[in-house]
Amino acid sequence: MMVATPNDVQVQLDQERKLVSFDSYDLSVRQLLDMVESGDIFVPPEYQRQFIWDPVRQSALIESVFLGIPVPSLFMATNSDSTWEVVDGVQRLGTLSHFVASVILLEKISRDKPLTITGLEKLTALNNLTFADFPKSLQLRFFTRPLRVTVLNDKSDLSVRFDLFERLNTGGVLLTAQEIRNCVYRGPFNDTIKEMSAYPAFRAVVKIKDGDKNNGMYEELVLRFLAYLHGYKEFDHSVKEFLNAFMKKYQKIDIDKVTLKLFREVFDALMAALPDGISRSRKATPINLFEAVSVGAALALRAGSKIDPGLVVALLSDDELKKFTGAGSNAKRMVIGRIEYTRDKLL
Repeated sequence: MMVATPNDVQVQLDQERKLVSFDSYDLSVRQLLDMVESGDIFVPPEYQRQFIWDPVRQSALIESVFLGIPVPSLFMATNSDSTWEVVDGVQRLGTLSHFVASVILLEKISRDKPLTITGLEKLTALNNLTFADFPKSLQLRFFTRPLRVTVLNDKSDLSVRFDLFERLNTGGVLLTAQEIRNCVYRGPFNDTIKEMSAYPAFRAVVKIKDGDKNNGMYEELVLRFLAYLHGYKEFDHSVKEFLNAFMKKYQKIDIDKVTLKLFREVFDALMAALPDGISRSRKATPINLFEAVSVGAALALRAGSKIDPGLVVALLSDDELKKFTGAGSNAKRMVIGRIEYTRDKLL
């Protein structure tokens, strides 16, 4: 195995650093919350479910702000319209919003009541108080406290943005890769994927565990269908990189009507053939089996064939297909093999 030289390391480091560009700011609590209220700071819907701190932990943060104890930097990413999107700091920003508790801020964090301070051991006099109970002097002191904000600016590559979301995704409820894509690659393409994922026949065919129904799994399966349909032969080895590249390529493009029609035809046919869904045991749909059956059926339809329900049912117990969906199923040979094997069986 070749060992990189110091020069190789320096060259690679310089290349990667060129893709990353940050700005840092010290903003007051008031400035931050004004930006949240006006929409200049955006919390993606996927991140909103992360706001799960209990009142005691929220109160501890408020105490830290009052005492001037350093609070970890908030991380944001700049959008194309110059607004900022929260990458890391939902708990802290949500707590500040919950405490100040204007009507707009409460709506932003899906709360109907302001935070009541509780459980403090140092500033015990604050316990059982809300922000509205504080004298104006203390409210002003709180509003003028500075917080550090680090912002990934718009000079940075989208792949860096995805990497930043992933690296800093350490909140109470971790985001899935697809939820991060929904944040990073927002646009007409992603909007249509969400609409497609709600198609009744698709939902009937895909069996998802209860814990995955609200974390982007449906959207990721639609993305896999589209990505492999349009370029399964280009797949190398990393599913994440393959899906990210596809999302980035089509981010600002509307999905064409022909593809939408094909999607509906595929899942209408699969629903008719598989009343128990794409599954070998009536449990959750295996992702690699989903790829094989859905994309293979789409290719067969596109080639002019009609989907024979009996052939579809037979695929679920097909020993050869099982080989392509077993161990090492994300190798390029296996991905191409299972898709083309299914296609050929349905032609």
